[in-house]
This record gives sequence, C-alpha cells and structure tokens, in this order.
Amino acid sequence: MKKTLITLNLLLSVVALNAQNKTTSASSKPNIILIMVDDMGYSDLGNYGSEIKTPNLDKLASEGLRLREFYNNSICAPTRGSLLTGQYQHKAGMGFFDVNLGLPAYQGYLNKESLTLGEVFRSGGYSTLLSGKWHVGSEDQAQWPNQRGFDKFYGILKGASNYFDTKPLPFGKTPYPVKLIRNNEELHPKDDSYYFTDEIGNNAVTFLDEQNKENKPFFLYLAFTAPHWPLQAKPVDIAKYRGKFDEGWDILREKRIEKLKANGILPATQTVSARDPEVPEWSKLSYDEKQFWKAKMEVYAAMVDNMDQNVGKVLEKLKALKKDKNTLIIFISDNGAQGGFNTYNPLGRGLVRNDGPVGTSGSFDYQEQNWAYLSNTPLQQYKNNMHEGGFSSPFIAWFPSKIKAGRIDKGTGHIIDLAPTFYELAGIGYPKEYNGVKSNPLAGKSLLPVLFDNVSEVNRGAPLFWERAGNRAVRDGKWKLVSIYPSYEWELYNIETDRGETTNVAQQNPGIVNKLSASYFDWADQTGVVEYSKFKLKAETMPGGAALKK
Repeated sequence: MKKTLITLNLLLSVVALNAQNKTTSASSKPNIILIMVDDMGYSDLGNYGSEIKTPNLDKLASEGLRLREFYNNSICAPTRGSLLTGQYQHKAGMGFFDVNLGLPAYQGYLNKESLTLGEVFRSGGYSTLLSGKWHVGSEDQAQWPNQRGFDKFYGILKGASNYFDTKPLPFGKTPYPVKLIRNNEELHPKDDSYYFTDEIGNNAVTFLDEQNKENKPFFLYLAFTAPHWPLQAKPVDIAKYRGKFDEGWDILREKRIEKLKANGILPATQTVSARDPEVPEWSKLSYDEKQFWKAKMEVYAAMVDNMDQNVGKVLEKLKALKKDKNTLIIFISDNGAQGGFNTYNPLGRGLVRNDGPVGTSGSFDYQEQNWAYLSNTPLQQYKNNMHEGGFSSPFIAWFPSKIKAGRIDKGTGHIIDLAPTFYELAGIGYPKEYNGVKSNPLAGKSLLPVLFDNVSEVNRGAPLFWERAGNRAVRDGKWKLVSIYPSYEWELYNIETDRGETTNVAQQNPGIVNKLSASYFDWADQTGVVEYSKFKLKAETMPGGAALKK
C-alpha cells in the first residue's frame, strides 16, 4: 500500500511538473503586436518630423528602434497580401487588387498555398486576433479572417468605410458596399453611434482581455483604416489642429526636413526630392483656397492623432495585463500618402458626396496631392508609385530589454520580412504543407539581427522586387531600378546618397541597368507577373480597383 502511494505521488508530481513546464513554455513565448495604418505618409508621425501629436508612438520610438528604409507594396491590398503571408503579392494571389482578373496571381484573394500569419501562429499555439481592415478576400466566407486562421476578428472586409456609419461609399456608377463584421457576423450599428478608429482600438482591448483567460501567447494584428479617406474625425480631435497648418505645405515641408535631419532619420548627406510642380505654391493661393485646403489637413491630422490615442489604449491594456515586458510591437504604414486630385468640389476638388463640412459624417473627401506632398516629405511621389514616396513606410520596433532604446538605423526591410521575423522569434516552424496543400516558401529574411543584434540592414543576398499595375522596381544594395507605367524606360538611382531620386544615372551605368533588368524579368516569370498592358481594364469602382472588360 505504501509503495503504491509513493508511486502515485511520484506520478502526480511528474504530471504537475509537465503542466508547469507547459505553462512556463507558453508564458515565456513572446507576444507580438503588428500595427499598420492606412495611406499615411513617411513623415506623418511626430517622431519622424511631423506637426501631428503622436505621443504613444513617439514613446515606442524613443524606447525602441526606427528604420530609415522599410518598404511596402505601394497600395492597400497588395501590401496586405504580402504582409499576411510573407510572399510577394502575386505569389499570394493579390497581384493587382482585391478584384479577380482571371489568373492565379491576380485572383484578388489569398490562395491556399500562401499561409497567413493567423494560420501559422495558430499552428504554433498562439491566440490570433485581428481588429481593423482585412482587404485580401471578401466575396466568399472561406476568404474571411476567421476562416484564414484568426480566432477573433472585428472590422471591414474590403478597402474602406465611413468612420461614423456603414453607408455605401459614393464613387463610380455603383456605390461601394461596406460590411462591418465581428467573427463572421455582420453588425448594423446606428449611424453616428461610433467612431471606427475607436472601435478598432476598443475591440483589440476586448480581445486582449478575453485572451488573457487562455494559457497562450498571442499575436494581434491591429489594422487601422486611418487616415485613409474619407476624411472624417471627431470634433474634439479636429479642434486640436485648428490653425496648425496655416503656414501651408511649402513652409511646413521645410520644417519637416529640418526635423528629420535633427532626429537622424534623414542623414545630412542625403538628397531630398525636388519640389512637385503639380502642387501650387501656398503663397499664391487665395484666402478662400487656403481655408479650403487647411481644413482638409486639420481633419487628416485629427485622424492620425486619434489612431495614436487608440494605440495608447492597447499599450495601457498590455501593461495592466503585465504582458508589456514580453511583447514585440511593430508599427508600419501600408503605402505612402495618396496623390492625385478630385474634381467635383466648387473649388475644383472633392468627391460627389459632401452633405456636410469636411470631417463630418456627411462628407467624403481626401487629403489630395497638395498635402500628400507634405506627408511624404522628403521623398518623391505618392501611393501606387514605385518611387520612394509611394512605397516607403515609417518603421518602429519596440521590445523592452531586447531592442536598444532610441536607436535609428538603415534597415532596408520589406513587408515580406515580417513573417519570417515573427516565426523565428516565436520558435514556430513554417509548415511545408497545410491542410493537404503544399505551402509556398517564405520570400523574405528575418529582421531579428537588425532588431536585436544592432545589425544595420538586412543581409539579403538577393534583390528586392516590385510590380503593381505596370509600375516596376528593383532594389539591390545601393542601386534602385524603377519604371512607371505606361513608360517602360528604366531609371536608375543610387539610394545611398540620392533617396530623393533627383539624379537618374541609368545612361552612365548601362551594365547595372541590364543586370538588374534581367533579374527583374527572371523574378517576374517565376512569380506569375503578367505585363499590365495585356489586361484591358476599366477603372470604375475605386482608386486601384478595376474589372476586366469582357
């Protein structure tokens, strides 16, 4: 009997020890929060030189790492396709946008061969949470977040929505439908009963509270739609910025450049882009024009400010749950600020639906190129363009005791690098097969040496490539090759000294052009890229959206 009791006690001790080991293992694995904003320019954060107040992100920056060079895919859905899978967007099925162009690389939703962050983290024992914008498949519920690996989801499936209601967005011949979803169920909130950015933050906080009951680490993808159009913000936030942009884009751009130099983001030896000739001189605008334009930027700034407030909510919850010491936070933007001009406003600007002043729930407007010129300081061009202003993002990484506080470095990272970074940090092996389907291998490189070991930039060993709507680019070391559709003529820049892309040196370096061009076409062939001119498209629904002509 005594021997039996000893054996039983020993068995119970082993069970308890195993349970303790599992608990320790789960609790020691790092949590990961990925924050992405929408259509925000390179220098729109306070810690990157802006006038906009972003104290929570400024705190993460001062206690963490900022990179000078981090790249996205220049526009919403293709960026998300790469971000969520670690693939070049064509390989993931998101070559053009979230519309189906009839080819595998352009099907407009994530394919099964490209595993999402949700699927891989879940397979590695993580809780998977998403609050915000999806934009990588909406037509079939099988394409939705809960079906692609996320335990919890709140947000929109497509590319944009109003901030105070779920009314269809008014562009093109057919209004753009909006669905607000929580865990596969459509929500129907009353008009003007909420502000969407707040709800993205509130749902993230709720998810973290619920997840705290589980003995698991978590991955949270916080995908804000701000400051993407329509320009709509809460009056209390807009009021903070009344008069803040009275100096106009020309003077404020020069001030941002000085701040970028002072804080080390812009090296003194670097060029800045030439003045955009399509942007009028502020000093030559009439009084009424100045009132019209500065009202837009006051709302835009309020939207960024409110986004930062909601980052603060998540940070407070993280600290309250005592998980702040074991969490990596990454912050990025999905593309540069959006250029172009609208046409229906009495002053020659603005979209059709304007039932109220800019910023209210009845307005439909956006920043436009004049202010995007400021937002993308000191870089050239805008969203959906492969010059630096189109696909360069601010980058902040924060992990107490792991990342050196206040560090600024080069980086030369890309969104395809985030998946391998996260999986290495979490100790998760990337599945070679998932649900009976062979997985596409990851395309990027881990950023952990840059984040934790003070390595200046990613040791890639191969060029980076881009293609979207006929716009093309290659980055290999200091060299960048770029062409903008409908031109197929390559431009070449030395990004090491000329990130402003002021001097095209293609004619002086034909050998480099030929080498990088050949590597681009090899990559395009392997990745499923189709020459854009072969698509006969009619742009009807939204900027970047299209449908095939039959």
